[in-house]
Amino acid sequence: MAHINPSNFEDLFPIMAHKLGGDGLIGELCNGFRLLMDVDKELITFDSLKHNAAVLGLQDMTDDDLMNMLREGDLDGDDALNQMEFCVMMFRLSPDLMEQSQFLLEEALQQDLKDFY
Repeated sequence: MAHINPSNFEDLFPIMAHKLGGDGLIGELCNGFRLLMDVDKELITFDSLKHNAAVLGLQDMTDDDLMNMLREGDLDGDDALNQMEFCVMMFRLSPDLMEQSQFLLEEALQQDLKDFY
């Protein structure tokens, strides 16, 4: 069974957020979601995650591990992840990014105000 060892895990989301900015990071999350989703259902299902797991280097994970990943982010109980659930899960899995999320929100709002005026 493949497990991620937390002591060996480096949270790269804050670095990505800093380099890409708020809009860029959200765009990359959306790209990641589309990469993993079932094209017909527009959701990340167990089958689509299993099929695309190799892209993430997760080809050695068991079915139980993959299902647990889905359950971790499944907020509405449909055994799949929609785009919002996926993005929320990714932010939740990055404690440093959660701390920076207020900054990213303010940055995006300031950019919107600049574009508005």
